[in-house]
Amino acid sequence: MLTFLGFAMVITFMFLIMTKRLSALIALIIIPIVFALFGGFAPKIGPMMLEGITKLAPTGVMLMFAILYFALMIDSGLFDPAVRKILKLVKGDPLKVSVGTAVLALVVSLDGDGATTYMICVAAMLPLYSRIGMSPRIMAGLIILAGGVMNMTPWGGPTARAASALHVDPSDIFVPMIPAMAFGVVAILAIAYFYGKRERARLGELHLVGDEIDHSEISVSQFPDARRPKLIWFNGALTLGLMCTLIAGLLPMPVLFMVAFSIAMIVNYPCLQQQKDRVAAHAGSVLAVVGLIFAAGIFTGILSGTGMVDAMSKSLLAVIPDFLGPYLAVITALVSMPFTFFMSNDAFYYGVLPVLAEAASHYGITAVEMARASIVGQPVHLLSPLVPSTYLLVALAGIDFGDHQRFTLKWAVLVCMCILVAALLMGIFPLFSTL
Repeated sequence: MLTFLGFAMVITFMFLIMTKRLSALIALIIIPIVFALFGGFAPKIGPMMLEGITKLAPTGVMLMFAILYFALMIDSGLFDPAVRKILKLVKGDPLKVSVGTAVLALVVSLDGDGATTYMICVAAMLPLYSRIGMSPRIMAGLIILAGGVMNMTPWGGPTARAASALHVDPSDIFVPMIPAMAFGVVAILAIAYFYGKRERARLGELHLVGDEIDHSEISVSQFPDARRPKLIWFNGALTLGLMCTLIAGLLPMPVLFMVAFSIAMIVNYPCLQQQKDRVAAHAGSVLAVVGLIFAAGIFTGILSGTGMVDAMSKSLLAVIPDFLGPYLAVITALVSMPFTFFMSNDAFYYGVLPVLAEAASHYGITAVEMARASIVGQPVHLLSPLVPSTYLLVALAGIDFGDHQRFTLKWAVLVCMCILVAALLMGIFPLFSTL
């Protein structure tokens, strides 16, 4: 019964948002409540929802102040020189813009933080896409694909979860996977080249953009009065320091963004009315993203609290016949795509993976090999409606969540398959066990 409810709830949710019958915000709240009531969990719904919201509260706080911080940096003109340089280099060529988007996202996402990557990359590239006439869906797709591959680093999250769940060293998982990740990177660059060629054929090369316009007039900021060109070095140093402290983990991420936002606001806009104006200018985007975060807390809280996640994972494991046992590493890599799409990374790595690894051990497949296989599906995972930062990306890019999924999902699967094939060819984990 729980298995049926769980899959029915997820499928219903995905259908409603992808067909645009409900917004993601409303669906995340209403759908799980309806299914929980249908399953007879009425007395426990409140505590389950609060638990889910509580778990995502730090993420909501972090995103709220991260959005405000980078909004201040954009308004002050921090990214203007970079945008002018990129625009001058690409000279209005959609192919260069597309490939440049992928390269920029791959570099920026090395810090393992999706929200930061999305804000920086969109701030740098969206003005180019708008000026040339390219679709922002291409930009968002390339950025999230790059983030999916870079999310496989130990500090990205999934590798650390797999290591702790199976009690193996994260470096033993990650280092052998680097060549396979490189194949994923090549696949992303090939996708960028494909769309760049197609957009070049559609739009042509806009030489005017690169050759004749005054680049000093170009600005990412939509608020000319808010620009602070004299403070660009201070803002750059503050942002660099913030990134370094994030990577070093000196303080919790929500606290770091709160402190950095406060410092940036005081230095750039010391007048109280200016501070109010800056917050008011971005209140809409903050509310939209943070609202979705807490709505997702209700969804995950009910999914976990009712036991639907456990029932779903056990039922799926039960359908794997004995003769497929020697292929469990490949099976794990394949199911990591839908599993991490329909449930959180925590649910998969701490709930499903240990069961799969225990079964695989009877066929001579080691825990570290299973851990490597389990992170293959991360490019697909980031398209899940349960990933809060994805809402930030679509909000910044100004596109619909369902459109983003429809556009990017096929390419995410392709990137995962490239990583899987490369891992098998290099013996990073076995196609089948001969034990």
